[in-house]
Amino acid sequence: MSTVKVAERVDPREIRRKLGLNQQQFWSKIGVTQSGGSRYESGRNMPKPVRELLRLVHVEQIDIQRLRREDFEVIEYLKAEDPEQFKALRKAAKSKIKKPPAV
Repeated sequence: MSTVKVAERVDPREIRRKLGLNQQQFWSKIGVTQSGGSRYESGRNMPKPVRELLRLVHVEQIDIQRLRREDFEVIEYLKAEDPEQFKALRKAAKSKIKKPPAV
């Protein structure tokens, strides 16, 4: 049975156009030059780290400028030391994101 990961089917040109960004704006957010991004949009094989950054920044809308190493260290610590608390916090965070704002 063959499975295809969503990240492997990413169409960067489609995502960029839906966001209304030019190539410079779109690709610079993940540290790729405009010319490099143009090549990926034309079908050149995109390395997995670039695909993942594209997914995180432009699909998941994560501001990578705000991420810090210690954030990941805290997450890893919590996962290892208190996995049930980690699961509960993750569930609470997901439900808060999905709820529409109170009026």
